[in-house]
Amino acid sequence: MALVATALITPVCRLAALKLGVVDHPKDRGVHERTTPYLGGVAMLVGLLAALWVAGRLDVFHDAIVGNSELVGVIVGAALIVAVGTLDDARDVSAPAKMAGQILAGSAIYMFGVAMLYFRIPFGPFVVLGPDLAPIATVVWVIGMTNAVNAVDGLDGLAAGVVGLAAVAFFIFSFGFVRQGSIPETSVGPLIAAATAGVCFGFLPWNWNPARVFMGDGGAYLLGLLMASSTIIVGGRTPDVFPGKTYFFFAPLVIPLVIMGVAVFDAGFAILRRISARRSWHQADKDHLHHRLLRLGHGQRRAVLILYAWTALVSSVVLVPTFIGASATAFPLLIGALAVGLFTFMRPTGRGEPGRLTRRQRRALRRALREPA
Repeated sequence: MALVATALITPVCRLAALKLGVVDHPKDRGVHERTTPYLGGVAMLVGLLAALWVAGRLDVFHDAIVGNSELVGVIVGAALIVAVGTLDDARDVSAPAKMAGQILAGSAIYMFGVAMLYFRIPFGPFVVLGPDLAPIATVVWVIGMTNAVNAVDGLDGLAAGVVGLAAVAFFIFSFGFVRQGSIPETSVGPLIAAATAGVCFGFLPWNWNPARVFMGDGGAYLLGLLMASSTIIVGGRTPDVFPGKTYFFFAPLVIPLVIMGVAVFDAGFAILRRISARRSWHQADKDHLHHRLLRLGHGQRRAVLILYAWTALVSSVVLVPTFIGASATAFPLLIGALAVGLFTFMRPTGRGEPGRLTRRQRRALRRALREPA
């Protein structure tokens, strides 16, 4: 339902964005050459609400949804963070104001019960977060996830595909907690993960290169908040460990960091890079992973598919050993990493190769050749 509703409402939001002038214009640090409308985040929010509304009317989800304050908190936080992101899409909002909006959304989900209560360091101590640390940890988790998704949202279809794959992987993992009995069957964590995957894949056809609409900060912030909420409800609410055979499963909250590894690594590396260069940590640049892939000679679509492959691979590192066993999967995962690595770093040939003219440059050259001397 999330997929269908998002796919149907996205063109409506696209037309509204064009009419209202909420569009992205080509800029120096961007890779897009034409004006593209925003408001994809609004379409995603509508798709999410439609899916939760339908789920609430199904008997299997009735006990999990009706009267659940956590789900109310997720909806309130989602509405707040989409409003902040969409406002930034329509007119530039300062970094402190955007951070304040993220803090407000994180505080809202905490007030409704989505709180990080436990934290286990891999092979380290088990930490119970008291009422003084739980809200801080919850808000920091939301800020980290939203900015990680926003950092990876630089190419057509990249953020939607990466988060969609990560949401599917986390749904499979969290459902293992349900089957184990570590979290109740009425937990909405897996449900939110499934809905997140739905809105991503429903939006992706409209956002695939060449994109007809952007999710903007409104959509990136929404996906980050949804991933943060589902991971807190599952990993931050249970003191148990998953009966897996890899070290990741000694720390449930490490799982989303691994599954979201591409986005988390990109955001963390960007912050370190900017601080080391004595720049503001939130100052935009063109040194993200997708920018580096483009400079290696990959086209936009190929760069996106490469990052999809890395997301699927790191998700497999978490999921496959759980169901099959670490010893039986180590070699195939190693071969997969080698294959993706070679495809990433070997010099590509074809349309994306450095030195080839872009479509706009070829048109300009043809016009120049037709003009008389």
